[in-house]
Amino acid sequence: MSGYLESQLIILCLNVIYAYGIFLPAASGQLNLGAAGFITIGAYASAWFNASGVPMYLAIPAAMVFAATIGFVIAFPILRTRGVYMVLATFAFAEVVAGLIINLEFLGAAAGYPVDSHADYLVVVPVTILVVLLCFFLMSTRLGLAMRSIHDDEAVATLFGVDVRLAKVAAFTLGAALMSLGGALYAHHYNYIETQTFNVLVSIYILLYVLLGGTQTAWGPLIGAAFFTIVPEALRQIATASGQAWIAESRFIFFGAIIVLMMVFRPEGLVTRTLIDRIAMPFGGRSGPARAAGAV
Repeated sequence: MSGYLESQLIILCLNVIYAYGIFLPAASGQLNLGAAGFITIGAYASAWFNASGVPMYLAIPAAMVFAATIGFVIAFPILRTRGVYMVLATFAFAEVVAGLIINLEFLGAAAGYPVDSHADYLVVVPVTILVVLLCFFLMSTRLGLAMRSIHDDEAVATLFGVDVRLAKVAAFTLGAALMSLGGALYAHHYNYIETQTFNVLVSIYILLYVLLGGTQTAWGPLIGAAFFTIVPEALRQIATASGQAWIAESRFIFFGAIIVLMMVFRPEGLVTRTLIDRIAMPFGGRSGPARAAGAV
């Protein structure tokens, strides 16, 4: 595999993991703009464990447990907020994390932090596949169904006996673990990290992956991350191959126009449960109401 294809594959895999980390809270009705904070925690925690003599295959899970613990602790006060206030609270968390790390000398402060062990695509790609399969499985469990019901109507979910608070805390904690996993893999692949890399734009882009891909099914973050990774690079390749300066200068305008059109014509995201049902019907799948009836 060429270096170019490997780099693009790694970026795609990391974006997919990040997207699923945001998808789990979003699937239970929580808009999380703190992705950069958990990614930073995962990257620095895994790097520090590794530098302390812990092997990479143990440092990464240890970083996930550490980030998940933080996510569990802060979930309780953050989940008291709603809507835009939750967005601001999670954004503030990410800024606090960045502010702390940039002032910690033993983590390199503003100069960054070197990472010892290296993870190539033979590590990153299988882990990404496992994350995707895990999230698909999770959405078919009782927790996943509870998250879907909360996303659709929290009051009705409560009426039918769903422990809304527990489901939201679980979704937030699992999302924190997945985002920290992406951060840890980033650290071990590039072997150098600095706080400035994980800024607010990273959080915004990851949230866009999920919102434009769709929060109703586990296909949404996968399709959204792939779209935002592949399409801009494809436009860059087209601009380079054409040799036309105006194409190179206008490719971001084209991409922005595509996003606006998606928001206008697919406000619920590219992939919805209705779309999945329509695709499944010719292959013997049952519609949403039919599945619900069969589950009773």
